[in-house]
Amino acid sequence: MLVSKDDREFLLSVAREAIERAARGRSAPEVDLEDLSDLLRERGASFVTLTKRGRLRGCIGSLERRRPLAIDVRENAVAAAMNDPRFPPVQPQETGDLRVEISVLSEPEPLEFEGGDELLEKLRPGVDGVVLERGWNRATFLPQVWEKLPEPRQFLQHLCQKAYLPADAYKEPGVEIYTYQVEKFKEDKGGS
Repeated sequence: MLVSKDDREFLLSVAREAIERAARGRSAPEVDLEDLSDLLRERGASFVTLTKRGRLRGCIGSLERRRPLAIDVRENAVAAAMNDPRFPPVQPQETGDLRVEISVLSEPEPLEFEGGDELLEKLRPGVDGVVLERGWNRATFLPQVWEKLPEPRQFLQHLCQKAYLPADAYKEPGVEIYTYQVEKFKEDKGGS
C-alpha cells in the first residue's frame, strides 16, 4: 500500500480544507471520486491526527474499510477537529497553528498468542499499531504511540486503560489482539 506523492498531497489538502470549513461551521468540501486514483476511490481506513505547537489537539480514525479512502480522510479530519472528546472543538483562529498528519492503515490482522508474556514478545515496537478487544471494550494505539511508550508492557497497560479495562487485562483470557501497520505523512507547514 504505497500512497503516491500526488495522493498524499490531495489527502492533506482535503483534510486541511475540511478542518478549516468545520471550524467556521461550514460543511466539508465535496470530493469527486471520478477524478481520483484507484487507491483514493477504494475503501480505506485512516486516522487524522492534529497537533498544535507539537502537542496533540485531536485524533480520530477508522479501523475498518467502510468508505472510499478520500472520504474517510475527509470525515476523520472533521471529527478530529470537532468531535475528539478530549478537546474542545477547534476554533477558526487556531487552524493556522494546526499541523495535519494522516495515517493510512493496513487491514488489522489477528495476533495469535498464548498468555501475556508471549504477547509482549510478539509485538513489534515502532512497527505495529495494536487493537485490543475484550467483549464490548475496544481501543487502539497507532504505531506512533510507541515513541511515547516504547516498552511493550507499558504500551499494553496504557492501551488496556484506554479500553476502560484494568491495566493488566491483556494477560487475561478473552482478550483479542489485532495488529496493523500505517503509512503516515504530514503537512510541511503548521504550528508543530
